[in-house]
Amino acid sequence: MGLATRGMGLLAWLGGVALQLQQAQLWPASTLAALAAAALTVLLAVWCWPRRWPRHRRSRWLAALLVATACAGLGFATTAWRAQQRLDDRLNAALEGQDLLVTGVIAELPQPAANGTRFVLRTEVATLHGAPVQVPEFLSLGWWRSVDDDDVFAAPAEALRAGQRWRLPLRLRQPHGSFNPHGFDLELWLFERGIGGSGYVRSRPDSSALKLADKVGYPIERLRQHVRDAIQTSVADRVAAGVLAALAIGDQAAIDRAGWELFRNTGVAHLMSISGLHVTMFAWLAGALIGWLWRRHPRLPLACPAPLAARWGGLVAALGYALLAGFGVPAQRTVWMIAVVVLLRSAGLRWPVPLVLLLAALVVTLTDPWALLQPGFWLSFVAVALLVASEPAQTSSTAVAGWRSRAWRVLRGGLRTQAVATVGLAPLSLLFFQQLSVVGFAANLVAIPLVTLLVTPLALLGMLLPPLWLLAAWLVQGLSVLLQQLAGLPWAMWSSAAAPPWAVVCGLLAGALAVLPLPWRLRLLALPLMLPLLLPPLQRPGPGRFELVAADVGQGSAVLVRTQHHLLLFDTGPAYSPEADAGGRVLLPLLRARGERQIDLLMLSHRDSDHTGGAAALLAGLPVAMISSSLAADHALLQRGPPHRRCDAGQSWVWDGVRFDVLHPPAADHATAVKPNAISCVLRVQGDHGSALLAGDVEAAQEAALVQRGAGSISAESKPSGPGAGTQSLSAPRAQVPPLSAPRTQVPPLSAPRAEIPPLSALRAQIPPSSALRADVLLVPHHGSRTSSTAAFIDAVAPRVAVVQAAYRSRFGHPAPDVVARYESRGIAVIRSDRCGAWTLPPEGPAYCERQHSRRYWHHSAAGPSPE
Repeated sequence: MGLATRGMGLLAWLGGVALQLQQAQLWPASTLAALAAAALTVLLAVWCWPRRWPRHRRSRWLAALLVATACAGLGFATTAWRAQQRLDDRLNAALEGQDLLVTGVIAELPQPAANGTRFVLRTEVATLHGAPVQVPEFLSLGWWRSVDDDDVFAAPAEALRAGQRWRLPLRLRQPHGSFNPHGFDLELWLFERGIGGSGYVRSRPDSSALKLADKVGYPIERLRQHVRDAIQTSVADRVAAGVLAALAIGDQAAIDRAGWELFRNTGVAHLMSISGLHVTMFAWLAGALIGWLWRRHPRLPLACPAPLAARWGGLVAALGYALLAGFGVPAQRTVWMIAVVVLLRSAGLRWPVPLVLLLAALVVTLTDPWALLQPGFWLSFVAVALLVASEPAQTSSTAVAGWRSRAWRVLRGGLRTQAVATVGLAPLSLLFFQQLSVVGFAANLVAIPLVTLLVTPLALLGMLLPPLWLLAAWLVQGLSVLLQQLAGLPWAMWSSAAAPPWAVVCGLLAGALAVLPLPWRLRLLALPLMLPLLLPPLQRPGPGRFELVAADVGQGSAVLVRTQHHLLLFDTGPAYSPEADAGGRVLLPLLRARGERQIDLLMLSHRDSDHTGGAAALLAGLPVAMISSSLAADHALLQRGPPHRRCDAGQSWVWDGVRFDVLHPPAADHATAVKPNAISCVLRVQGDHGSALLAGDVEAAQEAALVQRGAGSISAESKPSGPGAGTQSLSAPRAQVPPLSAPRTQVPPLSAPRAEIPPLSALRAQIPPSSALRADVLLVPHHGSRTSSTAAFIDAVAPRVAVVQAAYRSRFGHPAPDVVARYESRGIAVIRSDRCGAWTLPPEGPAYCERQHSRRYWHHSAAGPSPE
């Protein structure tokens, strides 16, 4: 089998794996078995092909085609088989929310947090009411101290350590995460790690949580925890200690959110984890040292050549370093790539570099097929490919170069490598992260040699000589100062919206043209080809229309309303922990991927944390022109700069032909309300194609008041004014909300400049208020609580779609089953964020759920009633 046929087979294998990863549902086992058997039969037939046939060109092409087809089928079938094994290991839905008693061993480095500890448990025995039950092999667990006075849970009495065996009372659920456009796929992350369930320790002071043994297996994880503890004890600076722990043992969680934000904005985030660069450099240094020592032994070179010993020694060193670093996916990829090169060189095979890369990619997908979905896979392989492809032709020289010439060549080679990586990988950075560090080239010129050649070796040597950690920490502190200066520049970061496929293709072609050794006339084509990726066309509603996105933020509320030139954000979701909230985790990535540069109005319905928890992150991460809320004037969020106006019933304004009416609370209620829910802002949005009512957390009393005040209809003089203004009244038939199953249509692109934001006072003077309640879409009050959604209110609004934003298996029982039944009995479609993910109502075409629109087989399919 020739090199070309092997290359086609390797490429076809990767294509088959990639195709399988696009499946929404797995094929039946019998179909996969037949596909694998057919592929193996074809490969065996080609292997036994008569030797005289391949002499004919047509026969060679036929053989290559058969090999490629069989490899693609085999890659597809094996990946699907492995996926089914992992799906079979997921938690049984019948065990969700049950009080289980599970015995197991802490299998990974525990991660302490402000309110407890998160860890992975490898299960051994599980019981329910004394009877044995089957649970997944690996569970992701949290052991939290309670924040509620009526539900007091105890934190661990002692620090959890890897290798401990515990018997724990647990409540578990199937893997489930927020599902938003362009958001982090938590369910894929858990699936790739083989974690089949998550939950928390239901531990009270009198509970049965019991440590059974202190050191049970996992010696490498125990060593990692010992090193992390030693670093944190030796280094007082938490930021520097976190970087050293990340570089020495791969503990990326040791770096806080602010640290990662700094490293991402300056383009050096790849250096602050165990990346391929670190593992490769460690393997090269270890191989060089082993080779140097080997040559000086009187007998060893006779038994094994020094170059061979150096290669295998470097591979063993790389494997050891990767294991110490937790053997994460980036480290695994590098180890397998090094192993492929070592095996080929040891066998005397001189394969072309592209073929070596394809073989390394095959090994990676054999161990982890889902690595194809990770940005790191493509960044590492494309970087190597570009560096090799961009290498200029070498000119022969007989002169012996002096040290100055050698130093210049090394410096020039380093600059060329950094330039190729920066320019060539820029399209991938924009594709995966929608942002590009403009200062990344300058930052990496300092950071790469400093971190790779000094900080990382010192972090590793500090395990033998702890004082070296202080020197490494001093270097990290100096680097942080430089990075903060660069990140503070106004043009340090370029952000762009998620680009359409044709723009991505143009950008990738631009990156390749820019670094390949081609004539400059061709290279200059990279500039226009890159523009669609840097400035992708934005989809915006036309005049008189709006787009609504109810984000999936868990137990909380956050709704985007976009008109042609304006963006309103109604609430910002919850704070998940002291370190994370919906603003940073969900809303900022979503807004940036949509190309949003500013929030024109941030409306915070009331002060509850499930509605305002993400506001601080949003105010820090994106310009906000104005805040409207029912918050007290001295609330901390209102001291952050943007002008604030209290939301009062009767306020109205028109943006781009779309009318906005504040229906609640009346101005007098702010002084008399006892509960925050009583003064929750209620907003009605009316466009040409329909209307929406965002009800916040109002309860039965406020709903009754709204019904009483909203008995009228929109009169002719109170209709929205301006271009594209609607002509629909409540007495006329309402705009139809297309079914969720209908195909999506394209939204007209933005064609007009952004309009200035008029003050609310001026808008109120122009447009008479409307108190009408009827709407096509209702954001269900108070997440479907029994305290809201009275029959009279539902009948007054008469929505076609009711959207409930609530967490999966909400501990508050949201939405209540009888409330859901109340809506469904009236023929109203109930959309739940725990089953739908983000729900989008586009200005043209049907509404859709993100969880159905972008579904893959590893995604959780929530069904059945929520717990009480």
